[in-house]
Amino acid sequence: MSLSKKLAAEFLGTFWLVFGGTGSAVLAAAFPNVGIGLLGVSLAFGLTVVTWVYAFGHISGGHLNPAVSVGLWMGGRFPASELVPYIVVQVLGAIAASGVLLVIASGADGFSLTDGFASNGYGVHSPGGYSLLAVAVAEVVLTFVFLMIILGATDDKAPKGFAPLAIGLTLTLIHLISIPVSNTSVNPARSTGPALFVGDWALSELWIFWVAPIVGAALAGIVYKFFQED
Repeated sequence: MSLSKKLAAEFLGTFWLVFGGTGSAVLAAAFPNVGIGLLGVSLAFGLTVVTWVYAFGHISGGHLNPAVSVGLWMGGRFPASELVPYIVVQVLGAIAASGVLLVIASGADGFSLTDGFASNGYGVHSPGGYSLLAVAVAEVVLTFVFLMIILGATDDKAPKGFAPLAIGLTLTLIHLISIPVSNTSVNPARSTGPALFVGDWALSELWIFWVAPIVGAALAGIVYKFFQED
């Protein structure tokens, strides 16, 4: 498969992840009387991954996340030559999705970016008021587990055909755990898209949602190699 097709699939897939996941949080989580709530938003993020990876994972691998690309590279499952291009298009896809979502959300009376636009944050900007340390630990640990499951589910020795389901369910569980902590990142691209439109605090706190997921993913890539040793 050509690199251009892989990058196009990553752009569109990350668009779908961010549009579907953060879109559910912005448009539907607290909709009057029938809001989908934390459970619904968690399922939305998981479903975006399941649907896209089943449909287009054979083209690009369905990373949809800079941390996933880094973790796969560290685990020896992704070429270094494609790492930066993948990350660039993933971020661009997230920004494009956030822009489209903003156009839609702005069509409702009372919408304001000051409500957060599903951005990730810590301290006063954490949904549950969690500290920077708590957010950092949660993001490192959850991304570590996410990558361990991705690496395991996509291993040649794993049962065939179930990887997208395992990965999507894991992302759902991660959101169920950590939406109250940080609004859940485990994905620097997902964090960057909304933050660019909110600006202010969202941009100043964005760094931790790059550093922590990438650290967790890199550790998983290293640790998973241990299970590959004879």
